[in-house]
Amino acid sequence: MTTFSDSDIVSGGESLEKMTENLKKVEELSERLQRVLTNRQTHNPALDGPNQELFGRAAQAYWAEAVNNPAKIFEQQMTYWSDTMKQFVEAQHELSKGKLSAPEDPGPSDRRFSNPLWETHPFFNYVKKQYLINAEALTTAVQEVTHLDPKEKNRLQYFARQIVDMISPTNFLATNPDALEKALETEGQSLVKGLENLISDLEANKGELVVKLADEGAFELGRNIATTPGKVVFRNRMMELIQYTPTTEEVHKVPLIIFPPWINKYYILDLKEQNSLVKWLVDQGHTVFMVSWVNPDPTYRDVGMEDYIKDGYLTALSEVKTITKERQVNVIGYCIAGTTLALTLSLLKQRDDTSVKSATFFTALTDFSDQGEFTPFLTDDFIDGIEKEVEEKGVLPSVIMARTFSFLRSNDLIYGPAIKSYMMGETPPAFDLLYWNGDGANLPAKMAMQYLRGLCQRDELAQGSFELLGHRLTLDDVDVPLCAIACETDHIAAWKDSYRGVQQMGSKDKTFIMTQSGHIAGIVNPPTRKKYGHYTNPDLTRPHEDWQAQADFHEGSWWPRWEGWLKKRAGKLIPARIPGTKTHPALCDAPGTYVAKKATL
Repeated sequence: MTTFSDSDIVSGGESLEKMTENLKKVEELSERLQRVLTNRQTHNPALDGPNQELFGRAAQAYWAEAVNNPAKIFEQQMTYWSDTMKQFVEAQHELSKGKLSAPEDPGPSDRRFSNPLWETHPFFNYVKKQYLINAEALTTAVQEVTHLDPKEKNRLQYFARQIVDMISPTNFLATNPDALEKALETEGQSLVKGLENLISDLEANKGELVVKLADEGAFELGRNIATTPGKVVFRNRMMELIQYTPTTEEVHKVPLIIFPPWINKYYILDLKEQNSLVKWLVDQGHTVFMVSWVNPDPTYRDVGMEDYIKDGYLTALSEVKTITKERQVNVIGYCIAGTTLALTLSLLKQRDDTSVKSATFFTALTDFSDQGEFTPFLTDDFIDGIEKEVEEKGVLPSVIMARTFSFLRSNDLIYGPAIKSYMMGETPPAFDLLYWNGDGANLPAKMAMQYLRGLCQRDELAQGSFELLGHRLTLDDVDVPLCAIACETDHIAAWKDSYRGVQQMGSKDKTFIMTQSGHIAGIVNPPTRKKYGHYTNPDLTRPHEDWQAQADFHEGSWWPRWEGWLKKRAGKLIPARIPGTKTHPALCDAPGTYVAKKATL
């Protein structure tokens, strides 16, 4: 007979009291959640219409397949039901033995199912296996649809992947053993905290669910992120120009300007002292200038690519030459800023302007003939929806860009973080890179449409037909010495597409480096980390497959190799330059004021 001590009774009473308290909190939070959802501000419904239309066309294609090739559809259905019944019979057989155990599970590893219960517990094992069967059936059915345009099929495959990722049992509390165990361990406190996290994220984004990836309270610009010392020495409506304080007695004569992407903030290249490319370059003896772009509001609706070039690139070149009293500068363009750097270099060539001595491109696309994973977002109907959105708001809100990029890696950037935050009640990590990722920027309406229509959809730069500022800009005009850095697993700017664009540039002095990892981690790869290696091959005449097959692999960061290339074009050593001059007095300390503006509408 089981007996209970007084301490057991007290403990049980305390647990019941705590659980009751947590349930009351859940009720209060649920009312708050309802208010948030009721007042939710939605984006233009035109963005949803194309997706509904796509599923309609996909359904028509599926039934056309059934009529034209019923044997194939029948085979798919039979395979699905066969796998489902086989799994059911195996589960029943194990239970009939009188043991609460799961059948042997030699299936492929998936980090979503790392909890041992997915293999050992009959319920969770059954749910997991059935999900994998469903996922395979859906994927196969989509792959074998033949009556769709290739672009439509690409988009259908994208949405099929989204459905497969979304319906994973790990995304639901009742079928997530990690979340259930945590709820029991914390007597429901993890669920309360998770609901608080969910409501906080919804309230911060006017009802839009944008999963917070990092602890925003852990970082402060200028204190523990974006900390490299410097001064803002110039400001206009488009940018602040930062000149960094030297750390060496002598510096190279030719200054360096970095043009970061304006989809996010510049400090991706100046996160912490340990991984700051800016600080590392200053320590190598370079006079470094950084463009910090404005975060546009609706008053910037008519700002186009030409304004970024005139008031950004050309102005920065002019001001840096004046400050340093130099005739030429070296430049870097990252991502969309690299694309725009190519436009600027073509313009300078046609104007006989030799201000740029060398150019470096970080993960930059200039040939958009292969739209890759972005195909679903570059069809006319989707871009039409974007156009209606920007016409209404004056900008393309950062939340739309963030969502687009996140859904390309939904398990890593949406569902995984959501599970930890909303089901497990965990505080997002204090991770500098993820903090930066959440600090987005809006895009001006005109510029967004020029980029999406002219460059991405119509590939006008590579076709030699992109017109701007009275000139027809081409890749062949990009004839300065150049070095391009691409990333092997980049899902935003695929390395093969970056390589193809570089091949078309007119320069006779080209270097191409492919680093391991992706769009951000491949670039933010300091030598001290010794994590990712890189590939080189001087022969850029071959197709990308041959270039990679014949490339030499090098351990460690690409930074020193590239800096060696840059040093040869940076001139002799001269006394270090202190930020600012009489004509360009320091306006404020780095990181400046523009970088601190949040993207809100």
